[in-house]
Amino acid sequence: MLKWYKQLYIGDNAKKKKKEWIRKINMGAGVVDVYLITLAVNPENQLEIFSANELKQKARRRNCPLIIGLCKGYEEALEMTVRLVQQAYEETGTARVREWLENQMRGKQQVT
Repeated sequence: MLKWYKQLYIGDNAKKKKKEWIRKINMGAGVVDVYLITLAVNPENQLEIFSANELKQKARRRNCPLIIGLCKGYEEALEMTVRLVQQAYEETGTARVREWLENQMRGKQQVT
């Protein structure tokens, strides 16, 4: 079962098809040019960006960390990551986006 951040960050180009893509990704179907932003598997790293199609692989799907962003295209995923880091920096004074996101989730039911 994939875990999605309740306040999922959606790229501007992904907003129209968000529900359709989430449904397809959850079912294990392929989607064209859709990228996910997740917390990194290695806790020493911040975030990971990868094609949603990688989740068609059982091992990748089984070990998928919390999905925090859904974007149309790799470039949009990079732009979203930059915005997340900037927002974390503005609010905390550091670029520790992972820590910032985890703090936002503490005490709240933020995963679906």
